[in-house]
Amino acid sequence: MSSSDSISQSRRIVVPASTPMVAVLGIGDEFLRLLEKRLPGDIHVRGNEITLTGDPAFVQRAADVLSQMVAVVRTGQGLSLADVDRIVEMDQADPISPAAAMTSVVLSHRGRTIRPKTTNQKRYVDAIDANTVVFGIGPAGTGKTYLAVAKAVQALQNKTVARIILTRPAIEAGERLGFLPGTLSEKIDPYLRPLYDALHDMLDPASVPRLLTAGTIEIAPLAYMRGRTLNDAFIILDEAQNTSMEQMKMFLTRLGFGSTMVVTGDVTQIDLPGAMRSGLKEIPTILEGVDDIAVCRLTNRDVVRHPLVGHIAAAYDLYEARRAQTSRTATR
Repeated sequence: MSSSDSISQSRRIVVPASTPMVAVLGIGDEFLRLLEKRLPGDIHVRGNEITLTGDPAFVQRAADVLSQMVAVVRTGQGLSLADVDRIVEMDQADPISPAAAMTSVVLSHRGRTIRPKTTNQKRYVDAIDANTVVFGIGPAGTGKTYLAVAKAVQALQNKTVARIILTRPAIEAGERLGFLPGTLSEKIDPYLRPLYDALHDMLDPASVPRLLTAGTIEIAPLAYMRGRTLNDAFIILDEAQNTSMEQMKMFLTRLGFGSTMVVTGDVTQIDLPGAMRSGLKEIPTILEGVDDIAVCRLTNRDVVRHPLVGHIAAAYDLYEARRAQTSRTATR
């Protein structure tokens, strides 16, 4: 017997008879093929029994992944190939299980349910429930803004707030904003469009203009927040990496009674000119230890767009890390 054989283990998992195997293995066994590709060991299926054979680490990992997949399916929620990929990626030692994250509901609308897709996203929405001010920091595609808007709509529907206020800095336009054609509204709409898009996913399209006209939902550039006190509102500042230190302080001090603030951004995508410091980048240091404030960090593993987006973002991060290392070496 070889040394590799001596450490090989087998484990049998029996899927409950009430759970369709096609829901666990995927149509045409597409989920099974993904598991075989991502997990280095042997997976054998016979009827509703799955046998795992390989080194102990593989057997434990594969058993954990399959148990989470079965747990999701047994709630009545279907799995997609991307869901299975995310379950494989999630840290199985995390106190929040993948199944708990993926089966919690933030908002349901027209047969569509908005849920966290990862454990970090679950922490993020839980932090919004538990704190007055929450910062969601992470790369594009991690659901920072989308989940924040979903929580805002949920709060409005539950009547825990009287209005929603969505804002973004228009720094991307810079000095060119005044030279764009059209009215002020037409000029700033392109910079606020992602917020409109999220709202249209969560509310009846006909109701959005009515709520905007009534002031129940307000979407405006950050500059419009100056001098105001925002009571009984769910307030979201998006693309906050492009706020200056002064703008961030101005925004945070708009907080009124009965309000919740969520600030989102990606500190690797700062478009501020020159040596201007990002208000978001300094926040964890400035507000460290302040009660009722949470800083939630999302990573490339939390990207919920096309799976390739996460790999692209990770490749860019690795490239920048190597450049920084080369630069430090060259200056020695």
